[in-house]
Amino acid sequence: METANHLEDRLAIAALFARLAHLLDDQAFEGAAAVFTEDVTARSPRAELHGRDALVDFMRRSRVEGEFTQHMHTDPLVDLEPEGAQGDQPADRAKASVNSLVRYYREGEPPHRTSGLRLQYFAVRTPQGWRFAEGRTTLLWTRED
Repeated sequence: METANHLEDRLAIAALFARLAHLLDDQAFEGAAAVFTEDVTARSPRAELHGRDALVDFMRRSRVEGEFTQHMHTDPLVDLEPEGAQGDQPADRAKASVNSLVRYYREGEPPHRTSGLRLQYFAVRTPQGWRFAEGRTTLLWTRED
C-alpha cells in the first residue's frame, strides 16, 4: 500500500522535471544544484557528461545566441525503489521519466523548430531533497517549421 510519504516523494520527483524545464528555458544554470547531484551522469545524443559542473558547462556552451526554448514535460512516471517502497519503508532512489516537447524560437517570433524527447532519470534522496543522479535524453523526432 502506498503511503502519503510515497505520494509526496512521487510529487517531489515529478517537480524536478519542472525545475529542469525552467532552468533550461530561463538559462538559470546557477539553479542546477536544486536539480542534479554533484556527481550526476548525463547522456544525450550529443554528449556523455560526468559531474554537475561539466553538465552546466555543456548547457552554457550549447546556447545559441538569440534562440530561446520552451520545454513542456508530460506523462511523468515515477517508480520508487526499493521496489514499491512498501509500508513505512522509505524510498531512497527512483526511476523517473517524462515525454518532453521542446519549442525553439526567437524573441517575438513563432517557433522555428520543435523536438520530441524522452527523458529517463534516476533520482536519489539527498539531505537537500530529491535530485537527479543519472539521466538519459533520447531524441525521438525533430521538425523544422
